[in-house]
Amino acid sequence: MTEPIPTSGGAIPGGEASLRPASDRQEGRKALWQQRRRRVATGANVCMAITLAAVLTGLLNYGAYRHFAERWDISSLQYYVLSEKTLNMLDGIHGTVRFITVFQADMPLGDEVRHLLEEYVQVARRIDGLDISVEAVDPDRDLARARELTALYDLTEANVVVVTMDGRHKIVPEQELVDYERLIDSSQLASTGRVNVEKKKRGFQGEQVISSAIQGLAQERRPVVYVLTGHGERNIEEFSSPAGYATVARILRRDNLEVKALLLAEVGAVPEDCSTLIVAGPEMQLADSEATRIGEYLDRSGRLLVLADPGTTTGLERLLETWGVRLARDVVVGLTMTGRELFIRDYGAHPITKPLGGMVTMFYQPRSVEPLVEAEAGAAADKLPADRPRVTSLAMTKEGWAEFNFNQNPARFDADADRAAPVSVAVAVERGAGEGIQLELQPTRIVVVGDSDFVSNGALAGGVGGNVDFLMNAVNWLIAREELLAIGAKAPIDLRLDMDDKQARVAFLLMVGGLPLVVAAFGAGVWFTRRR
Repeated sequence: MTEPIPTSGGAIPGGEASLRPASDRQEGRKALWQQRRRRVATGANVCMAITLAAVLTGLLNYGAYRHFAERWDISSLQYYVLSEKTLNMLDGIHGTVRFITVFQADMPLGDEVRHLLEEYVQVARRIDGLDISVEAVDPDRDLARARELTALYDLTEANVVVVTMDGRHKIVPEQELVDYERLIDSSQLASTGRVNVEKKKRGFQGEQVISSAIQGLAQERRPVVYVLTGHGERNIEEFSSPAGYATVARILRRDNLEVKALLLAEVGAVPEDCSTLIVAGPEMQLADSEATRIGEYLDRSGRLLVLADPGTTTGLERLLETWGVRLARDVVVGLTMTGRELFIRDYGAHPITKPLGGMVTMFYQPRSVEPLVEAEAGAAADKLPADRPRVTSLAMTKEGWAEFNFNQNPARFDADADRAAPVSVAVAVERGAGEGIQLELQPTRIVVVGDSDFVSNGALAGGVGGNVDFLMNAVNWLIAREELLAIGAKAPIDLRLDMDDKQARVAFLLMVGGLPLVVAAFGAGVWFTRRR
């Protein structure tokens, strides 16, 4: 008989595994390797699928970027969407427009401008005959290109946009692209004679100025600005003297305007191609014949800018009175330490002054310039007939006074002789543009300012920034470049999350500790499930 195999009293060496044949063990190892290969193949397949999906998404986006029929902005703010005015303007323009952004790397405005300009590029792709491109230049890194642009376009500063079209160009500086709210602190005005101004971004008006630049460059003929000479006026070629006007002449030329000197006694009449005539600070009186020629020019829908200093007789006083403007023989005094500067921050309602809200303009002992009939100033001017000049006060002081004693130093207010504020120092006149009336002739426009020193070389070098804006707004209104000024500024994107200290700590713990723990727990659960 065969002895039974013992079942207790000790283990069988090798256990159950030792009883399996070698072929079974090989099959087990083979199955294990097959399972591992399947896992690797599955992982590789997933990685390949993800890669192919990413490539396909990239190709679809690139194709949609290069070839599209429609584009939609689904953002709530629509910060860079171009207005209907701009789209209609671009649809009627043909040519090659090139934007060159010259912004330093640490200027956040540069990114805003480039995103906006890209919208112009995309719109131009749908318009036959219009080609728009953008070049970005960092002046701190690409020094060679920056020097080349400086030589080509007479750049005097960084952080600008150069707009070129068919050989013409316009420089758009940073301050024109942003609408700043200027917070004025005049607490130290009496002691130091200085006003502290803090700038706060109120709106991005890039579309307005860029569209205006394109529209101006699209004009085949550059507007011609004539500056009167022969009576001691400011010299547009004088660079070295603080009293010269070479700086403002350069600013006008950069705005795609042609600036020429005019000796009226030689030519006998204002030229037919004159878009605006500037009379800047004459020291001697114009002859009656010259004033008559200027009057005839105004009757032909002319445009005139008069900058008249106090204590002088320009010879245009009687002519301006026929247009409803009074030039008084006084000097407007402000509350400053020296009494020579007059800070203006109160403006009338007019297209010239609308962009100047909150901005300070500094005049230097100006004379008062006011409407002859006070009732014609302001809103009442809208009710006047089209053939009557409408006179609007542009800039006024509510703190100073009109001083009639030129020899008094320092000036002191005399209630019996002087005139208390408010006193106007600049006016705008328009005739022939009444509401609801369509005329073939353009309206006559005049701007009169009681100071010529506020845009001299010296004033622009060390004065308040509003001076240039005031002058350029006046010139652009005179030559009728205000068509696109109705495009509103975009409010800056300001996303805030207001939390107290407790809420901030909870949010920190959830973001730094909570989310990683959730991901780790999920990963551990997947690992444990697969191990089972």
